Amino acid sequence: MTLQRVSIFPLAGALLFPRMHLPLHIFEPRYRSLISDAMARDRRIGMIQPRGPGLVPPLYDIGCLGRISDVEALEDGRYNIVLEGIARFRLVKELSVTTPFRQIEAEVESPPEIDGVLASVERAALEQESRRFAQAQGYAVDWNAVAQLDDEALVNGIAQIAPFDAAAKQALLEAASLNDRSELIIQLMQFFSRHDGDDRATLQ
Repeated sequence: MTLQRVSIFPLAGALLFPRMHLPLHIFEPRYRSLISDAMARDRRIGMIQPRGPGLVPPLYDIGCLGRISDVEALEDGRYNIVLEGIARFRLVKELSVTTPFRQIEAEVESPPEIDGVLASVERAALEQESRRFAQAQGYAVDWNAVAQLDDEALVNGIAQIAPFDAAAKQALLEAASLNDRSELIIQLMQFFSRHDGDDRATLQ
């Protein structure tokens, strides 16, 4: 790991994984400033989840460094961007800064190799549970396209878009391996399906 200064975008429910892409619409002035600053530097920002509401909420320990791979600057100062994940990082400390956006010192992992593959039975179980969950939630899914995804893109893609709470999302980000993440997704889908409509059904 290397120690780096990272400008961060704390956003609940937004996960980024290495080699995955995350589209974002940037409209708040402080985050427009963040994007402008990143574009003038190395195009890198850190995605990390806050632990609660508020202007300066505490942060989870693990996030993911991303590079702005595509940017559309709108006339009114807003941005549409696409972040490409580089590597996970661990928050060491928050820095005292004068910028409107927050900055941290973080231990950044080396960009990982491909995150592994699933056994055929694991892949089948994940796809089967995903079909059940999507049907229960009323989602329209192109399952032929899903079948063409490699294991990493499938698992991490589900982790990014699944409608789980922040604590569940964080657990997915912190999972040690692709197999662990796949198993956790199945468990979360089963848990949230059992508690559908129950506002208390969170992992907080």
